[in-house]
Amino acid sequence: MTAKPLIFLDPHPRTQAMVYTDDIARALDGMGRVVSHFGARAPDDLVERILPEVAVIIGQTDLPKARLDRAPNLRAVLNVKANWEPNIDYAAAQARGIRVLSAAPAMAPAVAEFCLAQAITLARGLNQADGLFRSGEEAYGIAGNGHAYSLYGADVGLIGYGNLGRELAALLRPFGCTLTAHDPWLSDRYLEAQGLVPASLETVLAQSQFLFLLAGVTTDNEGFLDRAKLSTIRGDACIILASRAEIVDFEALLALAAEGRFRAAIDVYPEEPVPPDAGFRDTPNVLFSAHLAGGLEASYQRIRDMMLDDVGQILKGLPPLWMQRAEPRLAAMMRSR
Repeated sequence: MTAKPLIFLDPHPRTQAMVYTDDIARALDGMGRVVSHFGARAPDDLVERILPEVAVIIGQTDLPKARLDRAPNLRAVLNVKANWEPNIDYAAAQARGIRVLSAAPAMAPAVAEFCLAQAITLARGLNQADGLFRSGEEAYGIAGNGHAYSLYGADVGLIGYGNLGRELAALLRPFGCTLTAHDPWLSDRYLEAQGLVPASLETVLAQSQFLFLLAGVTTDNEGFLDRAKLSTIRGDACIILASRAEIVDFEALLALAAEGRFRAAIDVYPEEPVPPDAGFRDTPNVLFSAHLAGGLEASYQRIRDMMLDDVGQILKGLPPLWMQRAEPRLAAMMRSR
């Protein structure tokens, strides 16, 4: 009798509740032999023990070429942390026909929804309105809207247009916005086909009243939005930092917001958790949240659904349908935490 394929779960920092609920466990048990490790990255001795037989790895196991060479039956690696980490030899995996996938598409709907909420909150001044009402200093109607403006018909800029950008653009279209995008990895023709106006970084920064910073951090773009570039943003803009804090000069972003150069919403930070005594916590003109955008149960349900369906496809010898496939050169450039 042919042995059932070995499926290895090593999903830290994802927990068992996030990716291995009872229904998923039953389904995977029906597909193969499951070995799992939760609470930390799997120890080296466990990884080495499963390498000769493993068919599918679900998680973020370190896989340099030497390990891949010791895994002759490996067909796919499914990263359920939703990013690309520099812990896999992506080129060697592709050469071996090993599919490397990310659950990033599963997180994008919730993050896009959060970005839309942040933009409206900033533009309408809702974060300040709550405090004014609580202190009895509120003004009613037009008197309280002196610095408010609408998303309808606004100039919107997207810096980066991947999974998140596509989901966000779909939510923005009913507002009749002009959507301008800058993404050096995508052609102008592709962006135009998506209903966007391709533009230079300088143009997007200068003309956008709502500016969504959606790019991932790579070896080439860390800190590319420096103080000089941030200083060119129009004065009535709302800036939503939604992807990785490392793409901006974070101190400059806070300083310019504090000066009233623009309003900002920030959900991601150079260091997480943010230290309790971080001096920037009281920066004015900034709407802070604690990396809340994607972390909903609905997002983890999507991860589980996509993961399970794609594992089934792969074990049948068919291509995966849901999770994002790694392009080796670009994935190797990513510097997500």
